[in-house]
Amino acid sequence: MRVAPQDLGLAPASVPADRTPTGLDSLAELRRRRLFVFGLNLAAYALVAWLAAEVLGAGGWSAVDLGIFLCFLVGLPWSVLGFWNALLGFWLLHGVKDGLARVAPFAAAADRPEPLRLRCAVLMFLRNEDPARAFARLRVIKASLDATGEGGAFDYFVLSDTSDPEIARREEAAFARWAEDVGEPGRLVYRRRERNTGFKAGNLRDFCARWGANYELMLPLDADSLMSGRTILRLARIMQAHPKLGILQSLVVGMPSRSLFARIFQFGMRAGMRTYTMGQAWWVGDCGPFWGHNAMVRIEPFVRHCDLPMLPGKPPLGGHVMSHDQVEAALMRRGGFEVRVLPVEEGSWEENPPTLLEFSRRDVRWCQGNLQYLKLLGMPGLLPTSRFQLVWAVLMFIGVPAWTLLIALAALKPFDSDPAGSFPVGLGIALYLSFLVMYLAPKLAGFVDVLVSPGAAARYGGRARFMLGALVELVFSFLLGAATTFRITLFMIGLAFGRSAVWSGQARDVHALSWATAFAGLWPQLLFGSVVCGLLLWQAPAVFLWGMPLLLGFLVAVPFAVLTADPELGARAARAGLCAIPEDLDPPAEIRALEAAEGAR
Repeated sequence: MRVAPQDLGLAPASVPADRTPTGLDSLAELRRRRLFVFGLNLAAYALVAWLAAEVLGAGGWSAVDLGIFLCFLVGLPWSVLGFWNALLGFWLLHGVKDGLARVAPFAAAADRPEPLRLRCAVLMFLRNEDPARAFARLRVIKASLDATGEGGAFDYFVLSDTSDPEIARREEAAFARWAEDVGEPGRLVYRRRERNTGFKAGNLRDFCARWGANYELMLPLDADSLMSGRTILRLARIMQAHPKLGILQSLVVGMPSRSLFARIFQFGMRAGMRTYTMGQAWWVGDCGPFWGHNAMVRIEPFVRHCDLPMLPGKPPLGGHVMSHDQVEAALMRRGGFEVRVLPVEEGSWEENPPTLLEFSRRDVRWCQGNLQYLKLLGMPGLLPTSRFQLVWAVLMFIGVPAWTLLIALAALKPFDSDPAGSFPVGLGIALYLSFLVMYLAPKLAGFVDVLVSPGAAARYGGRARFMLGALVELVFSFLLGAATTFRITLFMIGLAFGRSAVWSGQARDVHALSWATAFAGLWPQLLFGSVVCGLLLWQAPAVFLWGMPLLLGFLVAVPFAVLTADPELGARAARAGLCAIPEDLDPPAEIRALEAAEGAR
């Protein structure tokens, strides 16, 4: 039976109209923060746009100049907001004493010494995944929760949309073994749908319709998710203390990996995520993000308010919503319940794709799902910040082809008939460096955060090793950015002709890529880069040299993919501690247990 808030002694006095639903934040204060951030972004955007106009228009505007300028304006917002989020997050972490309290005033409830009285369903979603990997994670999560003494409040559901009969058979066998080992009838449930109607969101709605009335909370997990019992319990206690909190998203970080690609990628993500998320959470407040997994969700308002609409038109942009999570967050907030993120790196992990090709597959699926938000921006009743979150998710991908086209046009710029000496070299360098600083700000702020936080660098193997990893990651990020942005650009062109991404299982284990496979997937990047670099070398060698950080990734996409997927290189990097994360050097009990289970397979 669902427990009512008043039965928990949690029903607060009516919340004043000038505060958020939980009563934790002043609406006026959040409005001031949002206006402040808007002003910072507008000023920075205008300044950089003015610099670009001065540079491009110095010798008179040509069609190429205008095209470059428009592409720059479309692609710039993501970098500008990332810059300010990172700086605000760094200030909250190091410039004030109560940064976490300002960002997450609800977090104090996590440590209240009271029993958990809400029932929670732990949900793992599968579609053509390796069952042994998924069930190993569920076993570790259950053991960790049981060790807290509150394990009886949690039941476990494996919700499969697997279409491959052989994988389905293995899922059923793995579940049967787990259920036999646990010996607690009714607390473990396996269900497989014959058709994955509505994708993952449809799978979740099916759970809510069948079993949702038996629980107050649910914890969605992906097949690669791992969480500690202590972290899950903290999230549940926060939800118990604040009945108007609808979604509480944990800060998800990467797990130790033997893949060189995943190691380097998650090293940068790990270092930069804390400052970025702190800064963002400070101003989004009660209209926070939802990433679809490793988050605590209140079931009753989710069922009542978060039913996804069927989008008009045919796929790829019509039909069922693919990227459901941020839409559900916006609908939850519209329904009067807050959506928050807890920006603390503790006990919430996922795996990152082991190769460039797998990373790109995930990216294009997210791209299609986010572009569907174009049909949802007019939904009535959404709060402005929630609506902005949807706009921002769209801009994240619309800016990608803009940057690709800008690079192509930049290769044509030397053919313009500008008078010799008309180009303002000083302003051009200032524009270039300003953009690079903004683009890299989330990473740089994260690296500095680690270096200045007492004891933080030691968790990464010491300052020298951390700084070497940071340098490797910066080079990696430029190479990765070129390869993936061009792949997304091609995919978005395909969307116009009805091409659609496929939602299926991911290859999560470390595996090598042959040169033929890498070439087959990345030859367009090589061709594009060769043409652009050839034109620049012919007409403007100095511009070619300045542009190498942005251009090299096109030329080396194939060897980059092969080398970063090489299992032996990944093993060597792990042994050397290159791009190590804290869990590599001091793995928590849950990761040790998972490694032992996977080693025994």
